[in-house]
Amino acid sequence: MTVLSRVVVVPEPPLLVPQLATGATAETADLRAACIDAVSRLRAATSEWIVVGADAGGRATIGPGTRGSFIGFGADLVVGLGTAADGPVDRDLPLPLLIAGWLAAQVAPGARLRGELVAPDAAAADCAALGAALAAECAARPEPVGLLVVGDGAATHTAKAPGYLDERAGPFDVAVAAALRDADPAGLAALDPELASALLASGRAPWQVLASAATCGVDGGAWQGELLHSSLPFGVAYHVAEWTPCPNR
Repeated sequence: MTVLSRVVVVPEPPLLVPQLATGATAETADLRAACIDAVSRLRAATSEWIVVGADAGGRATIGPGTRGSFIGFGADLVVGLGTAADGPVDRDLPLPLLIAGWLAAQVAPGARLRGELVAPDAAAADCAALGAALAAECAARPEPVGLLVVGDGAATHTAKAPGYLDERAGPFDVAVAAALRDADPAGLAALDPELASALLASGRAPWQVLASAATCGVDGGAWQGELLHSSLPFGVAYHVAEWTPCPNR
């Protein structure tokens, strides 16, 4: 039975894209390198990716071949969820999918991406249900499938952060980083949605989808995690991680 073959977690700052990082390229260089490294590992495992992210539009599935533009973030840079070279461009494609498409274009231009979006304030139970459904789908497919989970940590780590300073941001992201490092689904599932919302942590709902997908997709084994990067540029927490099946799977 095929289950999830690899999980990669990346953040979604537009500043990952050099064309958008005017004046901040150096500050984001290590983060960018870690993200590219992470998706390179995902590509080594499979070219079939399910991208999970949060968007205010709520629950949606975005099919492979969709194209979007970063025009809303300052540059009309077009990226796609797959290999489509032409066709209409969605200028309102949600940020997690734009970031996924840009990262794929750097190292995996042949990858086939499908987006699964949830509301940023989605209930933990709804996130768990989606994760279980994705795990079941992967188990039924003949080819290996990878999960690319996109979202930021708290945006309230300093007084100059987008959400100003909230002292709860530190412990929140320490817990997130530990759960990602240890491949601990329970740690992600335990995140408080209301606290995450107050801290402007866009990754909470996608991480809880991951928690359920990883738990339901274990197939008699467990995961091992590696935290590739964790930093707080501009007062926002960005985490990059990889989960791989333990050898006994």
